[in-house]
Amino acid sequence: MRMRMMMMMMMLAASGVCVSGMRVFTAGEVKAVNGTDVRLKCTFQSSSAIRAPSVTVSWSFRPVGPGHEETVFYFHEKPFPPLEGRFRRKVEWAGDVSGRDASVVLRKVPFSFNGTFSCHVKNPPDVHGNVGEVRLRVVTTASLSEIVILCVATGGAVLLVLLVVMMVVSVRRCLRRRNPEQNHMTLRQEQKVLTGW
Repeated sequence: MRMRMMMMMMMLAASGVCVSGMRVFTAGEVKAVNGTDVRLKCTFQSSSAIRAPSVTVSWSFRPVGPGHEETVFYFHEKPFPPLEGRFRRKVEWAGDVSGRDASVVLRKVPFSFNGTFSCHVKNPPDVHGNVGEVRLRVVTTASLSEIVILCVATGGAVLLVLLVVMMVVSVRRCLRRRNPEQNHMTLRQEQKVLTGW
């Protein structure tokens, strides 16, 4: 049976028929601070030509705790945000199907958005393929590692500026020590200008 299947796939490939389907790519896991906006990135590849009027995108949500799967968003030629439920006025289209982008933005995420978001894309005749999933974790504040990275980056920038200033001052002092006669002449000229002589 397996041999027969391999032979059939080889014959299809030899005849020029494409046997690959829709492929959907997502970030896998995303973290967002409670009350902030977050982009759920979803891109896709299709073995068929992308014709915007035929592409459909649907997002669904499965909560972490008890609860049922619910529709988050639908797109076909134009966005159709939900009219009721937890995602009403909380989700916006951020994609471009001609650019193979099916992303959405969640606005002011609450803790009830903790769960798995699924991105389904169809481009007939490519209607079968994998489903992209994004696990969203809504947290109270930025993690300690993110704060440490921010502090290190800020401290590093300040340290770099201080080093540059110290180098400039050191170079100027060295140049003054090497040319004492020129410094003396410059000092006399400055005194003349100050005193008016």
